[in-house]
Amino acid sequence: MTYQQPRSPKDEIDGIIHFPRLCDKTRLHAAGKLHPDYQGNLGCAMDLWLCQFLGVDYEELKRQILSGLSDEEALAWARAHGVDRTATEAGWWHSYMRNRGFRDDLSEKLALRKAESGLENREDIVTFMDYIDADDALIHVKYP
Repeated sequence: MTYQQPRSPKDEIDGIIHFPRLCDKTRLHAAGKLHPDYQGNLGCAMDLWLCQFLGVDYEELKRQILSGLSDEEALAWARAHGVDRTATEAGWWHSYMRNRGFRDDLSEKLALRKAESGLENREDIVTFMDYIDADDALIHVKYP
């Protein structure tokens, strides 16, 4: 089986971090091209936090994405049906997402994930977004 790697969690669309990755994972999973290592977090963790920030239900957003909407159209749908956020709220949320795992309640979990992946000596991995990018590269090498 040839799997495809979703975009980085650091990728943004119209100022919304992680949204392109959520869309990629959703489409790849539906097409049977998402590696099983990614499937346990569909709709959870960063996907869930993003949906909570947008004020939409993950399952409904997933239905919209799978109906054929582009990333831009799916984000427009989420904004039309979700919560209107101020620029300040968006700034706080983006900072929160970019820094998860760095000296916070998920630091121990990040250290555990790094060790499980053999990345415990990578001092450049200080956040979950850093970890996800590094782990994605490992999965892509194992399963091209």
